[in-house]
Amino acid sequence: MELGLAARLRAEREAQGWSLSELAIRSGVSRAMISKVERAEASPTATLLGRLAGAFGLTLSALLARVEGEASGAGRIMRSGAQQLWRDPATGYVRRAISPPGAEPELVHVELPPKARVAYPAAVYAHLRGQCVWVLEGELLFREGAVEHHLAAGDCLALGPPLDCEFYNPSEFRICGYLIGLARR
Repeated sequence: MELGLAARLRAEREAQGWSLSELAIRSGVSRAMISKVERAEASPTATLLGRLAGAFGLTLSALLARVEGEASGAGRIMRSGAQQLWRDPATGYVRRAISPPGAEPELVHVELPPKARVAYPAAVYAHLRGQCVWVLEGELLFREGAVEHHLAAGDCLALGPPLDCEFYNPSEFRICGYLIGLARR
């Protein structure tokens, strides 16, 4: 997936007519790091991919779906075996795209390892109409701007206006599993 991801990021940037410098300004990711990722010399983290996807006006799931190609999820059914998995090399967080490409809402299942943190800037959410986080197992500390929400299994949080946020699993031993529902503008 690394080579496909590198090529997709370059294709998205070129489709916008942006230089590396332009994408760096729009995403807050250094020009050098973008260059390394586009050459498949560095594995991007969830946070970095979120920043780049946000600059392109895409969700992380939509960006990753473009890497795989929509043929794997054609139609209204996304079979379990076709659901795209992506693992963050920095945290070990696993993200599974559940819904077919283009479906509303977009559903994503995440497994956040013990003590793992993943932060996203507000720009990642600027193109969304709404987002909910439903904790399925474990516990999640979710920081939305200056407000921290402690969520246990079964709790669901509807996010407010786009703010910098952070997902954190405070457990020493348990994975935190949660479902994200996203609605685009």
